[in-house]
Order: sequence, then C-alpha cells, then structure tokens
Amino acid sequence: MTSRLSLLLPLIALVACRTERTDGESARASAEPPAYVQAVDAAIPTTSSPATEPDKWLLAHLDVETTGLVPGYHEMIDAGFVITDLDGNVLDSLFVRVMPEHPERLSPGAAKVNAFDAAKWKQLGALTTKQAVDTIVAFNTRVAAGRHVLLTAFNSQFDAAFLDHLMRREGRTWREMYHYFVLDIPSMAWSRGYRELTGQALAKRLGIPDEPRVAEDHTGVTGAMLNVRIYRELRKQQ
Repeated sequence: MTSRLSLLLPLIALVACRTERTDGESARASAEPPAYVQAVDAAIPTTSSPATEPDKWLLAHLDVETTGLVPGYHEMIDAGFVITDLDGNVLDSLFVRVMPEHPERLSPGAAKVNAFDAAKWKQLGALTTKQAVDTIVAFNTRVAAGRHVLLTAFNSQFDAAFLDHLMRREGRTWREMYHYFVLDIPSMAWSRGYRELTGQALAKRLGIPDEPRVAEDHTGVTGAMLNVRIYRELRKQQ
C-alpha cells in the first residue's frame, strides 16, 4: 500500500499543478484589458494621408516638464500644446500645470530645470490628473475640428511617454487625439545635417530665439513654441 501511494503522489501533484495553471490561465483570458487598452482599440484608424490631403492634417507640438526622467515613476507637472498647420502656422495653444501624485519623487536635475514646488503649484492652480486630461482632450478636439493630428515633439519618445502615463491614469489614451505615428524634430534636423541634440544648441545654430533658460520661466508652452520655431526654420530649407 505504501509503495502504491508513493507512486500516486507525484501524479496527484502533477494533476493539481495543471489544474491550477489552467484555472489561472482561464482567469487571465477572461479578464478584460485595462480601460486605456480598450481606448486604444476603440481609436478610429484613418486612410487619409498628409501627402495627399494636407488640408485635413494638423500638428500638435508638445513639450512637457516632469519630476524626473522615468515615465511611470516620475510624473508630468506641466505641458504645453501648440497646434499648427503643416507649414507651422499657429492655430491655438494650451498650457496646463498638473499636480503630481508623488511630488516627493522630484529629482534634483528636474528641480533645476523647472523649479517645481508642490506648494507653489497648488497656489498657481495646478490641475488634478482628471482635470488635466479632460482639459487636454477638450482643447485638442475643439482645435482639430475633425482634422487628423500628428503629435510632434523634441525627443518625442520622452514627451509621448509622459503624456501616455498621464492619460492612462484616467483610463484614456493619446490615440484618441493623435495619429499612431509621432514626429521627432531632432530627427528632422539630423536628416538636414544638423548634429545638435538640444533645443538650445539647435536654436543657436539656426539663428532663432531660444526659450527661457531660467527655471521659473521655463515651461512646457515655452518649449512647445521653441519646437514650432525650429520646425518652421527647417521647413524653409526644403
């Protein structure tokens, strides 16, 4: 009897393990994806192209200030949006301050660049995450007025990532507002032979006004307007 039991125990354990794994896989398979994933799936694709229908397309120049360099750990504390046509003519702009959920994560480097201070942000009327997301979506929807919009930024992966994390917290996605592709201004400049990797250096090389470099005056909207000036100058060189 003992011998038979010893043979059966491994088999019983194997069956239990497989049952547990199957149950776990079924639970994961039946779970609905997060709201921000469902929002991406609901984004309406477009067959239009800025090459063939330029009047139906706009650019949203974005620049963000953050509490640090790591999206998802550090947070956006302000953002500037400047919407232009494909030639860089400004249609409208938006500036929002956002109160981060973890202001204690502010990195020394970020503080030197944007002078973030939680008490000051509260005094200046910084928005909650929900208020900021609602404001950003409403602004983009109003200005776009049914046209397609390409997100455009300086170091676009950085800005897009922070915008993505901000909107995820409200179950939203930036794909509600913008096309899947994102334009990167340093990449545009690189293709023209410019090797400067900062907005300050590129502005100097192109001979255009830089944005303020004093932390208290350095915001997302000043950065977004610098992006527009650089974009316009690069367009002149076509």
